[in-house]
Amino acid sequence: MVLTLSLVRHGQTKFNAESRMQGRCDSPLTARGLTEARTTAAHLAAHQFTAAYVSSSGRAQATASEILVHHPGSLVVTDQDLREFCFGDLEARPEAEMRARYDADTLYSEVLLGTFAGISGGGERGSDYLARVWSAFARIEQSHPHGHVLVVSHGLTLAAYLTMIGSRPTAPLPNASVSVVEVHPDGRRRAIAVGLDLAHAGEPDMVGAVAVPALAV
Repeated sequence: MVLTLSLVRHGQTKFNAESRMQGRCDSPLTARGLTEARTTAAHLAAHQFTAAYVSSSGRAQATASEILVHHPGSLVVTDQDLREFCFGDLEARPEAEMRARYDADTLYSEVLLGTFAGISGGGERGSDYLARVWSAFARIEQSHPHGHVLVVSHGLTLAAYLTMIGSRPTAPLPNASVSVVEVHPDGRRRAIAVGLDLAHAGEPDMVGAVAVPALAV
């Protein structure tokens, strides 16, 4: 039997709207973000989720809460390894400051390849980041060999997982978007949808592409 993963990025946050770097730091959903989360929740209402795994960040927890209104019997697990990449001393700073120090496309590409050295002030190395993201999804697969599992996380974290299974996104995953992955008993993982923009938060993505522009988190 096949395990299906529905991967949801959180709704728009205050820092998203202000174009601030948001990784380990957090900010609340905006009114628009709450509407996005509820729209996506309505689209997912008919699914039968075996369990839900959620980043410990408040923005992911708030998004998951809206979705789980329709799934009151689901097992809910908070996993810190599903948190977003840590941007060190750039956390909560304007995105323009990051772009003044780094080429954004190169930075995000190196993070997804695991070669990024990290940002000063406690930022994560790319290799450490990919290892923790992979460990989170490995635990999900081991705990749920089949069924349908909801995962609510972040733009770069979900892109990292998709990249590691060979379905690297071509563009930022929209807020409250849904990506769907099938995990087969023989270990094959196949993305059947990437970045479905159910809430019309941005442009829909494509499956199986190579180039990745700067990713909003």
